[in-house]
Parts: sequence; C-alpha cells; structure tokens
Amino acid sequence: MNTAAAGVASPAATSEQRATGYWPLLVTVIALAALPHLPGLASDFGRSLLTQMAIAAVFALSFNLLLGQTGLLSFGHAVYFGLGGYAAIHVMRDINHGLPLPVMLVPLAGAAGGLLAGIVFGSVTTKKAGTIFALISLGVGELVYAATFMLPSVFGGEEGITASRTRAAVDFGLALGPQLHVYYVVVAWAVAAALLMRAFGQTPVGRMCSAVRDNPERVEFVGYSTRRIRFIAFAVAGLFAGLAGGLSAINYEIVAADAVSAQRSGTVLIMAYIGGTSHFIGPVLGAAAITWLQSSLSGYTSAWLLYLGVFFIVMILYAPGGLAGVLLMHRGIVGTRAFAGVLAAYAVAAVPLALAGAGMVLAVEMSYRLATQPELGTRMRLLWTQVDAASPSPWIAAGAALAGGGLLLRIACRRVAAAWERAAAEATRA
Repeated sequence: MNTAAAGVASPAATSEQRATGYWPLLVTVIALAALPHLPGLASDFGRSLLTQMAIAAVFALSFNLLLGQTGLLSFGHAVYFGLGGYAAIHVMRDINHGLPLPVMLVPLAGAAGGLLAGIVFGSVTTKKAGTIFALISLGVGELVYAATFMLPSVFGGEEGITASRTRAAVDFGLALGPQLHVYYVVVAWAVAAALLMRAFGQTPVGRMCSAVRDNPERVEFVGYSTRRIRFIAFAVAGLFAGLAGGLSAINYEIVAADAVSAQRSGTVLIMAYIGGTSHFIGPVLGAAAITWLQSSLSGYTSAWLLYLGVFFIVMILYAPGGLAGVLLMHRGIVGTRAFAGVLAAYAVAAVPLALAGAGMVLAVEMSYRLATQPELGTRMRLLWTQVDAASPSPWIAAGAALAGGGLLLRIACRRVAAAWERAAAEATRA
C-alpha cells in the first residue's frame, strides 16, 4: 500500500520536516547570541535592555497562556511574578550565606513559588470564568499587594529584599557580574520557557484549553471539566510567571512590592494585547515594544505613559490582531509583484503620519511643561528647535500639523487600501 496515497508521511519525509522545523529555532538562538554584540547594543544599557525584554517576554507569554489560550482575563497576574521573585530572592540570600546552589538555578525557585501560588489562588479563582474571574483576580492582586507591607519579615516592607548574584561560586565560567553574563543566563531560561510553553499548547491539555476558550459548553458536553482545565492552565501560567520573577530577581538583585502591584499586572496585559494574543510570537513582540518604551522613551519625556496609552488605543481600534497580526497578514502578498506598490503606499502614508505625530507631540509636551514643570519656564527645546509654550505660534503650528496630517493620512490610507486590493487579487490568482 502506498503510504503517500494513504496520507501517511514516510520516515524520510518526517525526518525532513523535523529538520526544517529546527531551522527557525537555530536562527533564533544565533540571533539572540549575537544581539548583545551589535553596534548600539554592545553596552551595559543595551544589554540590560535586552535582558529586560527577555524577562518581559516570559512574563507576557505566561499571561497569554491564560488570556490567549484559555480565554481568562486576569487583572492580578503580577502576583505570581512577584511571589516567584520573592521566593528566588530568598534563595539568593541563602546562597549568599553559604547554601551550595548555583545561582543559575535560582529561577527554579521562582518557578516553584509561582506554581505554589497558582495552585493556592487558582483553586479559588478558577471556579468561575469571564467577568467574575477577572474581578476575583483583581481582588487577589490587591490582597497580596497589601500583604507585602503587613509582613515585612517575608516581603521586606517598602524597601523590599535584596541579595547579591555575585556572592556565589562561578558557574560554567559565568560570574554573573558583567551584564553580558546575566543576559546569556536570562536568555537561556527564556528560550527554554518559551519552548516549554509552546509544547504545552500542543499537548491534549493545551488543546482543551483552546476548546474551553472557544466553546466551554461543548467541552462540558463531551465529558471534560472546564474548571479543572482552567485550574491546570492557571497553575502552569503561575509557574512560568514565577520563573520570570526569578529571572528579574537575578537581574535587579532586589524584589519589592511593585513586583505584585496592579500596575505590573496592567503592563503585562498591555504587552499581550499590543503584541497580539492570537499568535504565540505576539506577546514577545509586545514585551519588546513596551520594554523599549519604558526604558528608552521615559528618559526623553515625562509624558511617555500618555504616548503608551495612545499607542494602545490605536492598536486596539485599528490593529486588534496586534503587532504579530500586522506582520503575519503580509505573508500572502510578499511574493507578489504588487507588494512593491504596497510598500510605496506605506512610504507615502508615513509622511502625513509623521506630520500628525509631530503635531501631537508638540501639543503634549507644551501642555506637560505648563502643567507639571512651571518652575522650568515656558521655553523648551523640542524636535531640534526652541519653542515657547506661552506663545500662540507653536500651538497654532501643532494644531495645523495635527489637523493637516490627519486629513492627508485619510487620503493616503485610500492609496494603501487600493494597493492592498491589487496585491491580494494577484495573490489569489497565483
């Protein structure tokens, strides 16, 4: 009997498929190894930024196990990140006092702390789904945040708990003193965590999580307990969130109450949504984008949170699939001749977009200067020029740029839509 005709892959074909599937992983590992040596990133700041992105990626992927895969919106996911961080920092303190344990294994303590917290709180929160689950998760988050100040012997109060990652034996030639060594340790754990979370999504339990998200009634009808599946997903998400907390403890050498705060939970939610909850790579892209905004843009303007809010609103309204959805939607037209026209339309639309953005930035920065920094005066340097926020001319210029750029952008969007239609039609004919 012909195995190909029977729809069964031959051993040679299976081996070829496996070999092909390893290439993306190999390329990713090589790229991650080379990143901290590239110009612009080969500094302590650049390597610290990359390290923070890797930690945030693990945290965002763990959150997406709940939201994107199981359909559970949690407003308290930072609890498991923070408790994992506290568990890891206590183990680091024990290592500082002589515990014979490699610092590289400290994230496992964070994973254990996150798993334990996920089991304890998940046994309560996963009894319900939907809005009730979200509200209970918010209550748990506030409860744990309050407990960090009530139990200073465990959580260190407002000052938090500190430990040193360098006061331990050198493991595999990595002293964890230089930021480059910390980056490689964090990335190694991040890649392992991402692979495990990807593998979890392919298991029967992971597939049932998707079924619970899409049609919980049918899952109950075929004999599965939706509550048990939600509980398993919650515990696994807690494990990986705790692992991210352990990596953060190694990187910063301190864990404080902000690690379990509502702001941290809100940040990971924004990461997942901006990146795209429907794609595995989405939370990674969102984590990289938000971490860059927090670390880089915040050094240039005190209004960076406002820009982040505008960015989030725009993504939700016009690109609900997130950054990953925007990138992956081009797969079908990349090989067409009309794709060059799409790129040209994007370039044309970028001009009015930049004009409108410049008008918005000018108005926002002048407003912030007058409202929050009056002691610095009304004169300020912005967009390579000196402006006086008390003068009407920059306000008129900002309004004109915002209105004119917005009008021209609407016209340019029609050109983009027409170019997309031509490329999609060509892809369909092919």
